[in-house]
Amino acid sequence: MQVEHRPQQCCFLYQTGLAEARLDYRLLQINGHHAVDFYHTFVPPELRGHGIAALLTQAALAWARQQQLQIHASCSYVARAL
Repeated sequence: MQVEHRPQQCCFLYQTGLAEARLDYRLLQINGHHAVDFYHTFVPPELRGHGIAALLTQAALAWARQQQLQIHASCSYVARAL
């Protein structure tokens, strides 16, 4: 399973066939520090139950840590993962 980061669209994607799962984020400045807010995760019904949301979240959090961004999670799924 391959997760693709699309920084120009501010999202992480998992695609198979015509189905697409995604985790959306926005970049922020908070008190002069660079931050990211992961605000939406969506996995279509046909892809649910295969751990795809977890894959998206792991990839996104690894990227944010590598970029040394403060991490915020408006998305309840990502918040639980933190």
